[in-house]
Amino acid sequence: MSKSKVLVAILAFALVSAPSAFGVAKEIIQLQTQVQLLQDQMSRMQQAFDERMGIMRNLIEQSTDNINRSTAAVTDLQKTLQQQHTDDGAKMDQLSAQIQALHDSLDEMKVRLAAVNKQLDAVTNQGQNLPPGADGSPSGPAQAPPPDVLYNNALRDYNAAKYQLASQEFADYLKFYGSTDLAGNAQFYIAEIDYRQQNYEQAIKGYDTVLQQYPGSNKAAAAQLKKGYALLELGQKKEGIQELNSLISRYPRAVEATQARDRLRQLRVTGRKPSAGKR
Repeated sequence: MSKSKVLVAILAFALVSAPSAFGVAKEIIQLQTQVQLLQDQMSRMQQAFDERMGIMRNLIEQSTDNINRSTAAVTDLQKTLQQQHTDDGAKMDQLSAQIQALHDSLDEMKVRLAAVNKQLDAVTNQGQNLPPGADGSPSGPAQAPPPDVLYNNALRDYNAAKYQLASQEFADYLKFYGSTDLAGNAQFYIAEIDYRQQNYEQAIKGYDTVLQQYPGSNKAAAAQLKKGYALLELGQKKEGIQELNSLISRYPRAVEATQARDRLRQLRVTGRKPSAGKR
């Protein structure tokens, strides 16, 4: 075969196969373009997803921070309210103790003034010194101290937390001067000593003695209040609540009634409303 014929054959083959090769290349380019478009779309979707996830994470973190701050604020508020309630209760107890001490001082002054007046009357009428017991108080044995001295010594030892000594001195006062105006006070403090030493059952008996034998004592309201407290300490909630409500009814305007209402609020019980009544 001559060279010219070979060239003609090659050229003819190229012309026949060229359209086929061109079509394949075009399809490859189209596929590559589509793949690139898909990759770009997936990249944009991933970017949008990441951005939204970031926003959600920020929202969750902000919500968590808000919840934590709110929880801390509520906790602080509860602590503040509890502390305020404790402080109010302590102030009320302190005020009650101060009022009791004031009543004691007034009673002592009344007893002393009455004794002095009787002594002056006796001296004027008889023209001589008073014999033992002429001051109007029950005369005890020669070794018994005067009533005001015995009572003041007992009260001083009670305030100094010398409870055993104070209890004996108050008991001696009741033994020798059980019909005086301060006898109810002495009995009250004996019960108070038992209460402070957590002898609640014995304290209740002492408070009952004040209420039954000395109903006109200025310690009657305090005795009923502390009796209610003692019952609650013993787990007798129903009886304690009844005692506090009874106190509010009997002495609606007394400081002890305010303390009783406060204790009932702590127990989530509504106390009786104030009404006209005696102090």
